[in-house]
Amino acid sequence: MAIRLIGIDIDGTLLDSQWQLPDANRKAIAEATARGIEVVLVTGRRFDFALPIARQLDCPLTLIVNNGALIKSQDGATHLRHLLPRETARSVLQSTLPFRDGAAVVFDRPRENQVIWEVLDWDDPPRRAYLQHNLEFIAQVSPLETCLTEDPIQVMFTGPVDRLRKLDAQLRAWPESGAFALAYTEYESRNFALVDVINAVCSKGTALEEWTRLRGFSRGDVMAIGDNHNDREMLEYAGVPVVMGNSVPGLLRDGWHVTLSNDENGVAAAIEHFAFGQT
Repeated sequence: MAIRLIGIDIDGTLLDSQWQLPDANRKAIAEATARGIEVVLVTGRRFDFALPIARQLDCPLTLIVNNGALIKSQDGATHLRHLLPRETARSVLQSTLPFRDGAAVVFDRPRENQVIWEVLDWDDPPRRAYLQHNLEFIAQVSPLETCLTEDPIQVMFTGPVDRLRKLDAQLRAWPESGAFALAYTEYESRNFALVDVINAVCSKGTALEEWTRLRGFSRGDVMAIGDNHNDREMLEYAGVPVVMGNSVPGLLRDGWHVTLSNDENGVAAAIEHFAFGQT
C-alpha cells in the first residue's frame, strides 16, 4: 500500500546533531508533499518552538506538538487539544518536590507566560540554551503551584539523565499514575533528559492515530520516523515504522526498519526508500 502520511519527529530525527535541518531532508519532504503525501511533524516541542523548523521546510505541514497534547496547523489553528487537569498538575508538583528545580508548567497561551518556571538555572548549559531560545515565552513564579489558574498542557521536568530516569520511574509507580500519561526523552551524550506529564489520553501515537482517522487514512497508509523513547507509541501505531540509526538503545524491534542516522540524512533516506520506492 502506498504511503499517504508521514509522521516525523524533530530532535534527533529531522534535525542533525547540531540542531540544523539538512538540505537533503528538506528536499525529500518537499518532494513528498509535491507528490500528495501529507507530512506531519510530531514532536515534544511546544508549537512556538516547533514552528521555526516547520517554516524552514516551506511546504504544507501539520504539527502534533507537546507529545500529542495539541494538533495545530502552521497558521496556529488548533485541530485537537487535550489539556492536563490543573488538580492533577498540582498533585504532581506537590509529590515531586526534590525535582522542582527542573520543573516548569506549560500553557496553551498566545505568547507570554506560556512556560512558567520556579527556578531559572542559567548555569546549566542545556537549560540555558532552551531559556535563550524561548525567553519571550517564559515567566518565573514561586511557588510554582500558584500559576495553575487554568488547565495547563503539561508539567515538564528537565535535568541529568540518571536523575530524570528516577523521576520517570517514580511517577510510573505513583498510585495515581492513571490520572496522567508520561513522555520520557533522553539525550545521553548530552546528559540531558525530559519527563513530560500530560493528559492521560495523550501520546505521539494516539495523536497521530486521531489525525490519521480525521484525514480519512488508515494505519497502513502511515509511515513514522523517530529516535527516542517518546516516539515508541507513534512507531507502534504506524504501518511502516522507521527508527533512526542514532536511536536510543532498546527502541529497535522486529519489523521496525532502521534508516541512517540524523547526521547522515536518515529522514531523506527513509522517505526515498519507503515513500518513493527508491533503493
